[in-house]
Amino acid sequence: MSRASRSFKLLAAALACGATFATAEAADWKCESKFGPEDQIGNSNYITPEKTLEAAKLITKGKSYRLGIEVNSKTPAYPPRFFSVTVLQPNQAQGSSFGPTKLTYNDDMVQGWNGVGPQLDGFGHIGIDGVYFNCNKSHDFSKVDGLKKLGIETVPPIATRGIVLDMVALHGKDGIVPEGTAFNQAEIEAAMKRQGIKSIEKGDVVIFHTNWNSLIGKDDKRYASVEPGLGVGGAKYLAGKGVAAIGADTWGLEVLPFEKDSGVFEVHQILLPMNGIYILENLYTAELVKDGVSEFFFTLGPARMTGAVQAIINPIGVK
Repeated sequence: MSRASRSFKLLAAALACGATFATAEAADWKCESKFGPEDQIGNSNYITPEKTLEAAKLITKGKSYRLGIEVNSKTPAYPPRFFSVTVLQPNQAQGSSFGPTKLTYNDDMVQGWNGVGPQLDGFGHIGIDGVYFNCNKSHDFSKVDGLKKLGIETVPPIATRGIVLDMVALHGKDGIVPEGTAFNQAEIEAAMKRQGIKSIEKGDVVIFHTNWNSLIGKDDKRYASVEPGLGVGGAKYLAGKGVAAIGADTWGLEVLPFEKDSGVFEVHQILLPMNGIYILENLYTAELVKDGVSEFFFTLGPARMTGAVQAIINPIGVK
């Protein structure tokens, strides 16, 4: 059995542990964006020039951190996603070169899915019964040749305050937070108190450190089928703060197995279509935590792939 098949079977079992969607809450959902009928960037509207200038004051040492893990053919991914790189030497068969300086070159061809490795989930990724962020209906904007709204090309340049919450220090066992551990308001506030973080504010990016991606290459089956993560209550709590994005060093951000009486990837639904909050997955947070960083300058500008649903990213943190 392939690794993807094993992961799919384990994921299916995890899904079966919890999934009754909160239909009453979904029925009460008002899909209109608070930023107007043409809005496609949600809470990133809160990242104003003033917000960016304030966040820049967090840079005190000038040290930069890569916040994305490496991506390759062995990176565990939600099935059936895959990723591969092929390197070619066009028009250079049998060692030929170009011109008097004997120019040679390599090109590369990527095959795979944007939802592999460190990734940004755009607002066209998750909906509720065919309705997506700001009342966009799937049959109107989701086309085979690309999204006609909510594509990755609409994601604005993000330069804002980043917060990393060290959940290993609170809930870790053997250096890692166990699968099925949910982060809700109490857990978030406990981490903030421990780290001396006074508040979470509009336009912030909040990232959870669980050390889950330390399993990659050691126990890919476990890594790709379950995880600690954000709970339904935690998602609502952070949405109420007006954050622009939420991320983690896990493949799916939210807790798996799902919490009792929660829906299938309901946290994704709360964040993306309901509140216009981007999701960042498979981040690398260990270096930030090792250096004792809690608040930092966060910046991200994904490749503007027209009509794409997701993007492979490498955000940068600066302290």
